[in-house]
Amino acid sequence: MEPGTLLYDTVTDQVGEYQDQSGPYAILRPVGGGREWQAHPAMLRPATDSERISAGVRAANDRTRAVRP
Repeated sequence: MEPGTLLYDTVTDQVGEYQDQSGPYAILRPVGGGREWQAHPAMLRPATDSERISAGVRAANDRTRAVRP
């Protein structure tokens, strides 16, 4: 897998950006940043267009909420 690839983790029901591998696990980071998590590669699949868009919108909404006074 290439760093930056968006993958869907079927265990956590999340889309993450592939960062690296640590032992037998893939390291993913939420779209838009956040705390990384480990996932078993067998439980990952490429994110669909809809999942990628939803993750991007969620990240944009989170950024907007963070800058509101």
